[in-house]
Amino acid sequence: MGQSRLRGLRCVHTHLRHEALTRDDLVDLALLRLDLMVALEVEENGLPGLVHAAHLLPDNAEGKNWELLPPVHLSQWHLDFHHLIQSLEEEFARVQGARTVGDRRDRAILVSVTTGGKFLAEDSMAELRELAVGNGVLVLDTIIQRRPSIDPRFVLGRGKLSEIVIRSLQLGADMLIFDQELTPAQVRSISNVTELKIIDRTQLILDIFAQRAHSREGKLQVELAQLKYLLPRLVKQDKAMSRLAGGIGGRGPGETKLEIDRRRVRDRIHQLERAIKDISRARQQRRARRLRKGMPIISIIGYTNAGKSTLLNTLTHSQVLAEDRPFATLDPTSRRLRFPQDREVIITDTVGFIRDLPRDLIAAFRATLEELQYADLLLQVVDISSPYYEEHILSVEKILQELHLEQTPRLLVFNKIDKVDPGTVENLCRLYGAIAISAVDASTLPPLVKRIEQLLWERFPAGPSDGQQRPENSVCTPGHKRPVAFASEAITDL
Repeated sequence: MGQSRLRGLRCVHTHLRHEALTRDDLVDLALLRLDLMVALEVEENGLPGLVHAAHLLPDNAEGKNWELLPPVHLSQWHLDFHHLIQSLEEEFARVQGARTVGDRRDRAILVSVTTGGKFLAEDSMAELRELAVGNGVLVLDTIIQRRPSIDPRFVLGRGKLSEIVIRSLQLGADMLIFDQELTPAQVRSISNVTELKIIDRTQLILDIFAQRAHSREGKLQVELAQLKYLLPRLVKQDKAMSRLAGGIGGRGPGETKLEIDRRRVRDRIHQLERAIKDISRARQQRRARRLRKGMPIISIIGYTNAGKSTLLNTLTHSQVLAEDRPFATLDPTSRRLRFPQDREVIITDTVGFIRDLPRDLIAAFRATLEELQYADLLLQVVDISSPYYEEHILSVEKILQELHLEQTPRLLVFNKIDKVDPGTVENLCRLYGAIAISAVDASTLPPLVKRIEQLLWERFPAGPSDGQQRPENSVCTPGHKRPVAFASEAITDL
């Protein structure tokens, strides 16, 4: 749309009751991207009367979407259509600005429709913006609408949809990204009206995962989630073209392309599920070897971009990829962390959580998330500098409940304290019973290491070197050991 702007069509119709352009006329002007909307009054004697006209406006300081021309009698109406539309097109192009050579980024407007509070909607929108920018999208504007109920067809109201069409026309957007998961019917309805590419939150997250997955397991898991998302969206266009029956050996030449696509997707899903099961079995064998060695297992969990990988790097002197963007880590990484007196633990970095994590994604990554079920301690890392840290804590706890991990011992770790007032950090740590650290500063980690020892060593009093089996009791009680130094090495054979 950003390149085509106005459609090149004008709508001229009559009004029989001496009325100006109606709200419906202006909505149609926007939704159809018309050059001009004209209403001609008809007098009682059948002769033409006043002419009412309106056209869309480029982005402007007043925030106006359209311009209503002064009504004049038809006999006195001398409007140069060609000059007007040419001027509008030039102004649209000037306001939008030319794209930088080689800039192929999608230009998007973010949309959120909520029935809840404005604060939560703004929080979720800020997160959606971060996800979009992290995925290489140029965000042009954000729009939030609060409604009593979600419109089953367009999600938002028809009037608001027309405003979004005008806004996309003014800014040169070619995509709308919704903060909600859309049904296939809603995607089609909105796309047909706006002629823009429509993406929802789930699809955006899946696309990010697809870009960040590097291991074979990660790529398989992401592909499985994408196909499960895609399958119900492969809908039939014409039921009359569907083959009514199939003989031995499957469907024949009468099968439609849509049916072929759906069958291929289902077959690929089955192949991926088998491959992931094989990987899960291999992971279970490695896990069994770890259990026989009796070493405690620590898993680092938390909201995406909370600093989990940075903490693993600082604790273990590793070089795991750690970036300031959502879902920088998809593939779990394990390291062996050695405490004084040759006491060791296995510490694992995991994929970050996020609110409303797509169900298909949780299912696809279940083999990876199974690692958390065998953890003796969960380090829940929280970005305390985020204004939404409370919602992040609740979102992680919700996902842990879905994974039936709420009974696993957990230690809350407030990260990025260098960005928060020390008095505030102290009060929050006292309130939540948390340990405060800055993952980029190793000097802040000794209290955390000490607390880890207190929570683990009483369960493993003799250490792993004697081949002691892991205890069944899941209750952690504080001990008294204090670390002097620690070292690490990568886990390759465990």
